Amino acid sequence: MKIEKYAVIGIGQFGRAIAKALSDKGAEVLAIDSDSEVIESISEEVALAVVMDATDKKSLISQNIYDFDAVVVSIGQNFEALLLTSVTLLELGVKRIIARSTGKNQKSILEKIGITEILSPEDEVGIIVAERLVNPSLISYMQFPDNYRIAEIKAPLKLIGRTLGDIALRDKYKLSLIMIKREFETVKNGVTKIEQHIEGVPGSETIILKADTLILFGKNRDFDRFVQIND
Repeated sequence: MKIEKYAVIGIGQFGRAIAKALSDKGAEVLAIDSDSEVIESISEEVALAVVMDATDKKSLISQNIYDFDAVVVSIGQNFEALLLTSVTLLELGVKRIIARSTGKNQKSILEKIGITEILSPEDEVGIIVAERLVNPSLISYMQFPDNYRIAEIKAPLKLIGRTLGDIALRDKYKLSLIMIKREFETVKNGVTKIEQHIEGVPGSETIILKADTLILFGKNRDFDRFVQIND
């Protein structure tokens, strides 16, 4: 099995989170930053951590940057450096470039130079926080094109104790249930703990319990209607 290789340029809070998450998933990660203290602090969490100026083409070539499956440019404070780095990566023929933007102007500039994958973490976090304030039962969600999403929600009050067959998610709400996460009591080393595990393949006779978490797929408007009716 091929080990995927990623480079993360700019190891602030956002870049560090990406680099660590990729490493945890078994990827080979190169972390790049101009601050030696930052690089030292992440060196044990990634395959390789290098102090360098990512706007310098020769430095990027020295790391064989064009051989990586993707490069994430997550420089947060210096947009000029982010832009120069992105242009250099394009010139070097990097297969996949994902760049961070702060605001519409930066996004527009990145799009004009040819960057097609752009992350706006501040905007995304703001949207998620707003969603959770409006809908407290929402745990997390992933937005897809055409107004579709996968959402993880706490079991709505009016569904507790009912079977999936009775609820009829597809017929009544146009939603598909992907899985149920259920709480189980386990004992480890004499200590009782509550853990969540996937409840097999849910069938029509599966009963929704109070502490269940539902992972659903469907359109945004159908989720909103489903929660409003059942909470």
